[in-house]
Amino acid sequence: MKVYQAISAVMKDLSKEGVSKDRNNAQQGYKFRGIDDMYNALAPCLSRAGLVILPRCLSREVVQHTSAKGNALFYVTVDVEFDLVAAEDGSNHTVKMYGEAMDSADKATNKAMSAAYKYMAMEVFCIPTEGDNDADSTTHEVAVIPVPSPSLLKTANEAANSGLAGYSAFWKEITADERVAIGPKRHADFKLVAQEVKA
Repeated sequence: MKVYQAISAVMKDLSKEGVSKDRNNAQQGYKFRGIDDMYNALAPCLSRAGLVILPRCLSREVVQHTSAKGNALFYVTVDVEFDLVAAEDGSNHTVKMYGEAMDSADKATNKAMSAAYKYMAMEVFCIPTEGDNDADSTTHEVAVIPVPSPSLLKTANEAANSGLAGYSAFWKEITADERVAIGPKRHADFKLVAQEVKA
């Protein structure tokens, strides 16, 4: 079983210097180590030890959020297995790791896969680090969407059933937060009900 000798050899190589946190998250002011730092440190060690790492994505889940500025944010979770294979005899060991990431464009899956790889490597090879586990270089602020109270919805419904004038008066009287809680779709639905009420 040469795979464990190869893993041990990589651990020995990395134990000398590890992978330092040389990058900065400007938004929240902390240091982190990026996936490029991990690849650069690991590649020569893996080559010397004759160890190959083969990823296999088992599942991927995407949830869409809204940023504080109103833009779409995609939150991705991947379930990944990594086969660590010794080139000399083909012996292998499989490690499972989850990766999570958020992005406003099309990079959330790439970031989640990178996170899974990075933390798999840190766990398997016991890479020396300092400080707490780091996040990605970008920090996203997710908007908190308020939920309308039952009483607010009841009052809105009653106002809509009284006609357009009654609903318009209700809409002007409520606070900005209450309007946000009702939301554009409910507001449009209430207006439609109000318009259909005969004078």
